[in-house]
Amino acid sequence: MTYIRMRLNSGNQPTMTEVQQDRRTTDGATLKSTVDEAEIARFAAMASEWWDPEGRLAPLHKLNPTRLRLIRDAICHRFDRNPDGDKPLAGLRIVDLGCGGGLICEPMARLGADVVGIDAGEKTLEVARAHCRMGNLEIDYRHTTAEALVDSGDAFDVVLNLEVVEHVADVSAFMAAAGILTRPGGLQIVTTLNRTARSLAFGIVAAEYVLRWLPRGTHDWRKFLKPSEVAAHLRANGLIVEKVAGLTYNPLTDNWRESRDLGINYVVVAHKRVAVQN
Repeated sequence: MTYIRMRLNSGNQPTMTEVQQDRRTTDGATLKSTVDEAEIARFAAMASEWWDPEGRLAPLHKLNPTRLRLIRDAICHRFDRNPDGDKPLAGLRIVDLGCGGGLICEPMARLGADVVGIDAGEKTLEVARAHCRMGNLEIDYRHTTAEALVDSGDAFDVVLNLEVVEHVADVSAFMAAAGILTRPGGLQIVTTLNRTARSLAFGIVAAEYVLRWLPRGTHDWRKFLKPSEVAAHLRANGLIVEKVAGLTYNPLTDNWRESRDLGINYVVVAHKRVAVQN
């Protein structure tokens, strides 16, 4: 499960890596580039398959209903909304970091949110925009990165950080950018894979080599993060963890559910501290 990142290669435009070499936070600290060129090359060929539930991104389609319910409910809990109401996310600004083809952006927009989807993959965003037009939705898709978005001074009520931290070149820099983009009082939701023997067996050996759900080389187990590591990054950037839960696949029913099992896939929900005025 991943989001596509690819190199700019039109005319004399700089590569995304070159553009990101000198991004800075508001206090002057440099934000390093988080774009991994190897990941960009690996996933570029999958751009056209984002909305094919039987294609190479089928595992993401299977995960999506459970992931969406969890995201919706966490947002509604934080902002005191009725998850069963009409457009419960109306008035909230949400950014999806590494949005891919828009599998999360579109349902968030249908729930009423003002959605920005960013990705470093230009071809991927072409797919996202085309599918968005087919659904008559309004989503602000941007060909950029989290570090570049920091420069705009923008901040969001909700930052979605989904299946992306295991693919970036610099986790600390990426999590710093995600933290800056989360407004005080806002929410950040992280989903990723744990670094365990079970995730190696299921997330890589089974998914990529036995079941062939994903192309070989999709994941590097060494880049998986433990929940404690994600929580530490969030705390370092001013966020308070309020929930950690597992996302578990049942091969008998061929579906996913939220669980207490953090051994493979998991989610971390955190909100950003509000500064105390003296």
